[in-house]
Amino acid sequence: MQSTNWAEEHSRALREFLDSGMSYSRIADAVNAKFKTTYSRNAAIGRAKRMGLAGPDRPQDWPGPPPKAKAPRLHKLREHYASESRRSMPIFETAEPVKLRCVEIDPRHLSLLDLEPGDCRYPYGGDEEGEAITFCGHPQRRGTSYCTAHFHLTRGPGIASERSAGSVSLRLVEAA
Repeated sequence: MQSTNWAEEHSRALREFLDSGMSYSRIADAVNAKFKTTYSRNAAIGRAKRMGLAGPDRPQDWPGPPPKAKAPRLHKLREHYASESRRSMPIFETAEPVKLRCVEIDPRHLSLLDLEPGDCRYPYGGDEEGEAITFCGHPQRRGTSYCTAHFHLTRGPGIASERSAGSVSLRLVEAA
């Protein structure tokens, strides 16, 4: 870092360049080129302040900061849709109930509190409002939460959505 004691000829050059309207960055570059020094822009500003030259008063024709570029639009333009009140409500039709498979097993119908570690967690009931949910309760198959019969029932043929379909399924139909 260079000393804050500027040589007199460097200070005179600073004053001349400042009077000619140069920016402090260009003044530092010009002084460095002329005298083989390494003054920074901040050093030129500091020296001008100590000399009483720097201040808020700039010439009226001083160029302002360059205009800022507009930020690019990153979001895609959305289509305009009708307001919520003008949209038609979807119509739901009742679909045919899916016939569920069942297993030939007599569940123990244990409550959640009565289940022991190793008991089958296959649920029964709860279809009607207020109906209690009970669990199979037979010994679990190793590596699963279900007994062997319920394990095969849940992992049987068909896709998962077919296996888990309830008694009523709804299908969205486009309104005319």
